[in-house]
Amino acid sequence: MTIRPCLPWPDKRLRTKAQDVTEVTEDIRAIWNDMIDTMEAMPGVGLAATQIGVMLRLAVVDGSTERGRAVRLANPEILHASIELREHEEASPNLPGVSARIKRPRAVTVRFINEEGVVDRRDFVGIEATSVQHQIDHLNGKMYFDHLSRVKRDMLIKKAQKLRG
Repeated sequence: MTIRPCLPWPDKRLRTKAQDVTEVTEDIRAIWNDMIDTMEAMPGVGLAATQIGVMLRLAVVDGSTERGRAVRLANPEILHASIELREHEEASPNLPGVSARIKRPRAVTVRFINEEGVVDRRDFVGIEATSVQHQIDHLNGKMYFDHLSRVKRDMLIKKAQKLRG
C-alpha cells in the first residue's frame, strides 16, 4: 500500500496536459494501485495521475458505497454527455480545505483503455459521472474551480491560501 503525496496548487504540472498511455504495463498497474491507495486515504471518489505528479493519462474512479470497486482508466475520453445537469460539491486534495458546487452532465459515456489493455466503453451516472469528468479535467490541465466565475475562483483560491497559512 503506497499513498503518494498530491501536488500543492499552484504546481505548474496541474496546468499541464498529460501524455497518452501507449500500453498497459506492470508499471502502469502499479501506478493505478498507488492511485487507489491515495484516493482511499483522502478519502475521495477519484484521482488523476497528474494530481500526484505522474504526467500520464491515467485515472481511477470509485463512487461505490462499499468501496473496492475502482475503475481504472487510461486515456479516458468522453464520447457522450447527457443534457441533464447535476450539481455536486467538488474539491481537490491539491487545494485542500475548500470546495465549490459545480454543474456537470448527470451521465457520460467514456471510452478508455482498461486494466487488461483493452479499449472499453462505460456509462457513468451520478457521483461517478461527476468524478470521471473531474479526473479528465485534471488530465487536460484543468481544475474544478475553472468552472467558476473569475470572482468565485479568486475567492476560493484566496481562502485556500489563507487556510494553508
